[in-house]
Amino acid sequence: EGLPLGEEAAILEALTLGLRDYTRRCGITKVVLGLSGGIDSALVACIAVRALGADNVFGVAMPSRYSSEGSITDARALADGLGLRFSVVPIEPLFSPYHDVLPPALDALEKAPPGAVTFENVQARLRMTVLMALANRTGAMVLNTGNKSEVACGYSTLYGDMAGGLAILADVLKTKVYGVAREVNRQHGGALIPESTLTKPPSAELRPNQTDQDSLPPYDVLDAVLERLIEQHESPARI
Repeated sequence: EGLPLGEEAAILEALTLGLRDYTRRCGITKVVLGLSGGIDSALVACIAVRALGADNVFGVAMPSRYSSEGSITDARALADGLGLRFSVVPIEPLFSPYHDVLPPALDALEKAPPGAVTFENVQARLRMTVLMALANRTGAMVLNTGNKSEVACGYSTLYGDMAGGLAILADVLKTKVYGVAREVNRQHGGALIPESTLTKPPSAELRPNQTDQDSLPPYDVLDAVLERLIEQHESPARI
């Protein structure tokens, strides 16, 4: 006690304090978030439980046709470990009709270019619609789970996963998210965040066999660039 915290531990304490302070000042007692089985939502859930208590955190898995079974398993394991309320609300019944209704209108404008992301974004927006409905019913605030690396590159969906009342990880680069997540497990004395969540390739799971590295450089490379560009204000030429 009294010794300086390590960097990851200090970040964890700061993020917990930030969420607790924000919610208290705003009169918010409950939060809801999407639990994808990925590292970002796992860390946000852990921070929310530390800040508000497990009884006040509601995690929701929202699988689509592209979601892996492991994603649901990891999300459920995390929820069980944290003791928070957890539900599975599949978006496939909501998503499927879009494939009947939208293509004629879209194709009348122009044919889809290679790599079109229209239906990827539809899924992200459907998930936020579900989260907002649950938030409205329970008086909770939706927590955004996007990290700084994604937001800086625009690797996210407007009105989808960019939405929410507070973006806990908005100033935390992806590589640092992993470090803080491992600090959570260290403090817990075990794999509160499942090891598979920490080791599997990051993926938005919005199309078959998708990984983040299909669209972005490896995060250790990307984060080094972003830190020099955003934090140190170096020129692109110098970087």
